[in-house]
Amino acid sequence: MKGKITIIGSGNVATHLASAFINRGFEIVQVFSRNIENATVLANSVEAEAIDDLSLLNNSSDLYIISVSDSAINDVLAKMPNVDGIVVHTAGSVGIEMLNRFNQYGVFYPFQTFTKEKEIDFKTIPLLVEGSTDEILKYLKEIASQLSENVIKADTFQRKNVHLSAVFASNFVNHLYSVADKLLNSNGISFDILAPLIRETTEKALSMNPVNAQTGPAQREDFNIIDNHLDILKNSQNEFDIYKLLTESIISYKK
Repeated sequence: MKGKITIIGSGNVATHLASAFINRGFEIVQVFSRNIENATVLANSVEAEAIDDLSLLNNSSDLYIISVSDSAINDVLAKMPNVDGIVVHTAGSVGIEMLNRFNQYGVFYPFQTFTKEKEIDFKTIPLLVEGSTDEILKYLKEIASQLSENVIKADTFQRKNVHLSAVFASNFVNHLYSVADKLLNSNGISFDILAPLIRETTEKALSMNPVNAQTGPAQREDFNIIDNHLDILKNSQNEFDIYKLLTESIISYKK
C-alpha cells in the first residue's frame, strides 16, 4: 500500500516521518510550516511543495499528518480547510476527538524522542495508532506496518499513560543526567565517566524488572551515606530536594 501524504509541520517528528515515508515509497505532496524557510528545507529533501499558508493545502492526499507541538494543534485546526483524506495528529497526550470535524481522522503516534540531525531506525520505533472507525484504524495499521515492526492499537487514555511513562523514563532521567553532569564538572571530572554505568543500568532495566534492578544507598537504606550526600548538597537546594524526594520514593517502592 502506497499513497500521497501531506506533512503539516517541519520539526523533529515531521522530519523523521517524512524521511521514513519516502524511504518506503510513499509520495509527500506538500509540507506546511508557518516558517516558509523551514517548510522549504524539509520539502526539498522529499521533493514536495513547500507552503506556509494552510489555505493552499491541496485536496489530493490520502493522509494529512499534523505533526506540530501540542499547543499549536488548535491553531492549525482553526486554519485548516476540510479535506477528503484521513487527518491524523502525532501527539501522545492529545485526544482523537480534536479532529472530529473531519470525516476521516485518527492518531499516528511514533513513540520515540527525535532530533533532526540524528538518524534513527524507524523499524524499531513503536507506532501507536487509533482510528475514528474500524476501517480507518485498519488503514492506519497497514500504513504504520510499512514503517515499523511494532504497531500498537492504543486509545487516547492508553497513549496519555504511555506518554507520561516516557516523561519519567526519558525526560526526567535526562534531566538527572544534567544534574550529574553539573556535579561532576564542578569537581573537574568529565561526564564520560558515567558512560559505562549508564549503559549497564539501561541494559539491566530492559532485561529485568526495573524494581528488581534497583541498587544504591536508598535501596540498601544506608542512611549514613544518604545523610552524607545530603550534606554535600546542602547549599544546592534544588539538587538537595531532588535527591531527598527520589530517595524517599525508592524506599517506598521497596516496601
